[in-house]
Amino acid sequence: MTPIAWQRLEGAVVAVAAYVAVLVLGFAWWWPLALFLAFDLSAVGYAAGPRVGAALYNAAHNYAVPAALGAIALVADLPALGLVALCWAFHVAADRALGYGLKLPDDFQHTHLGWIGKGGGRPGQ
Repeated sequence: MTPIAWQRLEGAVVAVAAYVAVLVLGFAWWWPLALFLAFDLSAVGYAAGPRVGAALYNAAHNYAVPAALGAIALVADLPALGLVALCWAFHVAADRALGYGLKLPDDFQHTHLGWIGKGGGRPGQ
């Protein structure tokens, strides 16, 4: 398997784990789906250009913030915050599984997992 295939598989496993955690903790099955697009609001940064857009998008599409929120939720006994953290992790993981990676600053379709979109997204295609 290629490293990209491994990362996509890893994303699928984390997405399933986050979804199962939502259910085990007693939250409704639809929460991860209902909040799914909320985390993509970070893409509004692209209105200021690809560098700003990539920075904001990447800040919202990694596991660091949901992991920190999850830890805070556990320590402070804040189940709602834990739900947000799990839904956020689910979103990031599902994106990775589908091949949507962290954005590079040159183009929205250029990610650390390769080019996305029709024609591979490469300029000139």
